[in-house]
Amino acid sequence: MANIKVLVAKPGLDGHDRGAKVVARALRDAGFEVIYTGIRLTPEQIAEAALQDDVQVVALSLLSGAHNTLFPKVVELLKEKGLNDVLVIGGGVIPDADIPGLKAAGIAEVFTPGTPTSKIVECINANVK
Repeated sequence: MANIKVLVAKPGLDGHDRGAKVVARALRDAGFEVIYTGIRLTPEQIAEAALQDDVQVVALSLLSGAHNTLFPKVVELLKEKGLNDVLVIGGGVIPDADIPGLKAAGIAEVFTPGTPTSKIVECINANVK
């Protein structure tokens, strides 16, 4: 079976990428093929990278507070590109009150600070066939 490809991306103006790098390394160590885009990408750039790299998972990381705008925008753009079967997960400093809205907008799971990386690995393994 081919490796699961994961795009780890930082949408918006958030320049803090330590968490994203920790997650990217943990996913790679778990056997996934990981593409890390770096910081300050637009939702359009992230969706295009997902298309070009033929990924099964887009893992978004955001600390700036703009998750309610940027995460759903990425989901919308992925759908516009026909990537309806891509698992989109998010993480970062996200208030519990915002999580139901993000899930309603198509984010499969939201991981907050302190979540063991093993939970992210489990989520991907459980949702990508």
